[in-house]
Amino acid sequence: MRADDTIGRDPLRSLFSDRLGRLSIRSGQLIVVLALGWIVLFALVQVKLVVIPLLVALILAAALRPVVDWLLRLGVPAILATWITLLAGVVVLGGIVTLIVFAVRNQWAALATAASEGLDELQAFLVDGPLSLDAAQFEAARAALVDFVTSSQFGTGAIAGVSAAAEVLTGILLVLVIVFFFLKDGPAIWAFALRPLAGARLERANRIGAIAPKVLGDYVRGIAIIALFDGVAIGAGLAILQVPLALPLAVIVFLTAFVPLIGATVAGILAALVALVANGPVVALIVVAIVILVNQLEGDLLNPFVMAQSLRLHPLVILVALTAGTILGGIAGAVLAVPLVAVTWSMVKVWDGPDESLTRRAPLPFRRKRAGA
Repeated sequence: MRADDTIGRDPLRSLFSDRLGRLSIRSGQLIVVLALGWIVLFALVQVKLVVIPLLVALILAAALRPVVDWLLRLGVPAILATWITLLAGVVVLGGIVTLIVFAVRNQWAALATAASEGLDELQAFLVDGPLSLDAAQFEAARAALVDFVTSSQFGTGAIAGVSAAAEVLTGILLVLVIVFFFLKDGPAIWAFALRPLAGARLERANRIGAIAPKVLGDYVRGIAIIALFDGVAIGAGLAILQVPLALPLAVIVFLTAFVPLIGATVAGILAALVALVANGPVVALIVVAIVILVNQLEGDLLNPFVMAQSLRLHPLVILVALTAGTILGGIAGAVLAVPLVAVTWSMVKVWDGPDESLTRRAPLPFRRKRAGA
């Protein structure tokens, strides 16, 4: 190396050798990583009608995989076990959807009317009552909420964003086909993807491949149990209080509970508005108290029992994930955001080695007290 080359490089090397220089290098690397991440997200959003069914199929396959494994242990051939599991899942899910539709299809108009009237009464209380809020601001906020809910941006997603029935049917068929192959050849597909890896990278990939389906399956089964608990508990309270439209309100609570943290709460507000119109403010306040009580029981008792430690995310993380998922994928994005974040976090936890906390569940409070005693 010539002396003049060394002299020319030393100033450039010294420029990046101090703290500010190292910070600038790290900042540039971070900008590149964020830019690449944004490009990947942009590309996925452009093909979301394929990406979202793929993610839905992956989650459903993870939830149904234990059934296939159980049938295989009984000696059932793999292809037959896959067909039995898939058809049983379609029959059960289709039956539930059919029962829900036939049970509440004639009450949706009355429910919308009652909710609108309840919102009117709430507005009258807030404007003419002791709070004396500005009526114009309330109307503007209400109009903005209605416009958002009825806009195409809110409905973008695997189902809500598709206007043609043919595309909806195509998405459903795509989900079923992908679920079938994931159930039948899931381990083989993962093994094929790991062929280029070896050594420590292969071990890391095996850890990720073992924990990710378990986390997804635990999430689907856990959130289904929690949604059923919310729907039955709040629906029973509405029926005891003789609130009209208790059945469709319970169904709405069950469906919205699949959006963690805010879904059941929003449905509870809707139930309180209906109770406000039909039964008065006292019953409406009791409904609000029931919703709060159910949420507390869910968070303190049921959630620790049915969810593994890896799925118990901080509420701030859930809110950020829901916001990002709604922006990127609409309603479907909101539903898929939390399980994807939970899986990502579980992958991070096993990156350098196994982590037993991913399968450990917190003891129930009464068990903890008994152990302490």
